Amino acid sequence: MYRIRLTNLAAKNLKNIDKPAQTQILSKIEKLQEAPLLLGKSLTGPLQEYRSIRAAGQRYRIIYKVVEEEIFVVVIAVGIRKEGDKKDIYELMKKYIKTNLLEE
Repeated sequence: MYRIRLTNLAAKNLKNIDKPAQTQILSKIEKLQEAPLLLGKSLTGPLQEYRSIRAAGQRYRIIYKVVEEEIFVVVIAVGIRKEGDKKDIYELMKKYIKTNLLEE
């Protein structure tokens, strides 16, 4: 069983989401305790060390990293997938990585 840790960014993202979606997202995060490598998918490019899983009606993405040696999952960010929008969660993640604003 993996332990789950949320970054400050992920906690802040979650806080700004409406309650019904928040509940669904938290439920999905709990499922990551069992088999985080079987759930979600590996990302590519500058996000290649992370994985992503859909939540809350497919609109939201949970971006996480599995740390095998320590048996825990770090939830890095949670947000809406809006392809082509600068508020798209993947675009925001790339920006955080590029500017070293990402904590783990």
